Amino acid sequence: MGHTTALVRVCNPQDRARCLDLELIVDAGSTYTWIRRKRLKSIGVRPSGTRRFRSIEGRTVEREVGEAVIECLGERVTRVVVFAGRDDLPAKACHQGPLRPAWTLTS
Repeated sequence: MGHTTALVRVCNPQDRARCLDLELIVDAGSTYTWIRRKRLKSIGVRPSGTRRFRSIEGRTVEREVGEAVIECLGERVTRVVVFAGRDDLPAKACHQGPLRPAWTLTS
């Protein structure tokens, strides 16, 4: 089974001239958009806190989160983004479709 992907533009909300274009896996069950830490840092997006997440395998990880402007299919929104680690799968949160979530937020 293949993955559905989307082309997105990710921008620094404080400086919309600092953007990058990415192809991310669409995850209909994910609440947050996961983007590699080095890519977010390259456009000046800074962490604003940390959250804990549980993978579908039951593993719990803590990751920094921040805000970025995400543009996709003509829509532009400010979203919480997760500073993904090397072993994390970058994914765009999407609230439609049958895909199973890769990560869920824990308390």
